[in-house]
Amino acid sequence: MSDRAADTARIVDLLDLHDGRLGLPLLDDAGIAVVLSTARRIAIIGASSNPGRPSNGVLRDLRAAGYEIVPVNPRETVVDGLPCYPDLPSAVAATGPVDIVDVFRRADLCPAHAREAVEVGAGTLWLQLGIASREAGRIALEGGLKVVMDRCTSIEVRRLPARGRTPGA
Repeated sequence: MSDRAADTARIVDLLDLHDGRLGLPLLDDAGIAVVLSTARRIAIIGASSNPGRPSNGVLRDLRAAGYEIVPVNPRETVVDGLPCYPDLPSAVAATGPVDIVDVFRRADLCPAHAREAVEVGAGTLWLQLGIASREAGRIALEGGLKVVMDRCTSIEVRRLPARGRTPGA
């Protein structure tokens, strides 16, 4: 797919998401609060050791909130003192199951991450702010996962009632 076609598809999916036309059952605030209050381990796809990257700030915020974080990025070896894995299956094989797969990647790359999330038995596929992918959502839902799109885990942890809880409790 050309860059222009990928950009167009990304924009269409985001507009459809916000206009309620995406055609996928995504979690609402109540569902997100339940996921965040019961999750213990979060894999961050696209984790970065660069403190200027959003994934780095979210990773640190989620750790501070008490979540166990598993960084995933083939270009990194350590992020915030944690070993970083090249892909989700390697991360899960080395560290155990994850509850949420939090994705900081372009929308056109998300279907592959949805397949990985299904493969490892994650509970939720979470696409970060500015990311919506109808195909990734379909793959995740067909694989039995819950789906969140165009929301930030760090913001939602602070915003929703789950914020005062202990992860995994």
